[in-house]
Amino acid sequence: MLSSAKKIQKVRDKRKKRVRGKVAGTAARPRLAVFRSARHIYVQAVDDEAGRTLAEASTRSKEIAEAIAKMKKSDAAAEVGKLMAKKLAALQIESAVYDRGAFLYHGRVKALAEGAREAGLKF
Repeated sequence: MLSSAKKIQKVRDKRKKRVRGKVAGTAARPRLAVFRSARHIYVQAVDDEAGRTLAEASTRSKEIAEAIAKMKKSDAAAEVGKLMAKKLAALQIESAVYDRGAFLYHGRVKALAEGAREAGLKF
């Protein structure tokens, strides 16, 4: 018999595998992989062909740490999306594919995507 935590992890792994099977990144159009913890949100642009990370941003990034200190978590996630869009624009990348991983497209995960779109990134 599985414990409830193991059941939740099993469902998450299944969902992550299903999403990852449909999404792949290239150098011209990287995959934005999102991880959400209880306190922070992380995103990285991954070139799956070369197997390397092109850029990363999170609520722990020094560039935005002071600006998001007093914000709600969803507003901070939108700022992380804007920071990621700026970093990709510096690399002349205008579009990406969004990999929400095992997380539902709702709340902070959605706010990050909308923040990146506001800053000019296309999905």
